[in-house]
Amino acid sequence: MTESRTHTLFSFGTLRDERVQTALFGGAVPTSPAALAGYTTRPLKITDPAVIAASGLDVHLILERRLGASVEGAVLHLTDQELAAADAYEVDDYTRRRVVLSSGATTWAYLDAKPLRPAERIVVVGDSIAYGRCDPRGGWAGHLAAAHIAGNEAERRLFNLAVPGSTLADVGEQTPALLAARRPDTLLVAAGINDSAVPAAGTTAQADADLPAGSGSRSASDSDSDSEETADFARLAGSLDTLAATALGHNARLVVAGPSWLDEDRTRDYEGLRFTRARALALRAFLRAWCEANHIDFLDLWEPLRERTELLVDGLHPSAEGHRALYEHLDALGR
Repeated sequence: MTESRTHTLFSFGTLRDERVQTALFGGAVPTSPAALAGYTTRPLKITDPAVIAASGLDVHLILERRLGASVEGAVLHLTDQELAAADAYEVDDYTRRRVVLSSGATTWAYLDAKPLRPAERIVVVGDSIAYGRCDPRGGWAGHLAAAHIAGNEAERRLFNLAVPGSTLADVGEQTPALLAARRPDTLLVAAGINDSAVPAAGTTAQADADLPAGSGSRSASDSDSDSEETADFARLAGSLDTLAATALGHNARLVVAGPSWLDEDRTRDYEGLRFTRARALALRAFLRAWCEANHIDFLDLWEPLRERTELLVDGLHPSAEGHRALYEHLDALGR
């Protein structure tokens, strides 16, 4: 039985070459003309000998965002095995993500593996840390805006729409109405830590419930706590699904930033809530797993502040120096 060609992949470069298709797939694959709006291309130097041998070129093209531009190419119709072969062919500078063709159809395409590097118009949504609380210069997002816009002041924009106190559900509900006027090509979501908060009176029990099985410290209500956490993550997944659909609907790339390290010995009660490291780590693991499962970019912000409590104002919110450290880490990961 012939394997079904259930995948479509937009190509603007060497994957359209019949020689490359023969080398990768054993022969030519069905293709149809297509265009990708909101993108242009730039050259990328290739050093992988196998890729150079297959394509005959040591310089390939990579997509970059450009408002009003369009890239002509073709859609390849691939089987599971052929898509895997295409993934193996592309060097680490590329990653496969969903895009919207000029026709309105969605398809796979290989984009820059550093999600903020090709961006032109970025919208940041999230909570008080994304907002830049405790840093008069606007926090890590302010640093990112300055560096991003400096690269091309005439064309590049960064809109920080983060609202202190927001949960991921809040962000999912509020974001759709904010995007049309700003025409983003990249949606950077930095929220979730408020969703991880637990009632102050239940902090100890909740922390015990988050310990590994067999530690001897788990409470009698473990199953109830685990069920509540599963339900919490299901709600977060729903909010992320909404944000992914919203981004794709605007032909924008969704990027999710994980939580930063916190010092729970110093965090205060916030309106009857407490923030614990165990819950923050569970949130980090959940966001990473969701992003991997959905081919969404995840930027891990945990490490820059780990055990550096002097960079936190109150155990949760970074100081100006802490925000600078987060920006430098994010810049290395994303740009």
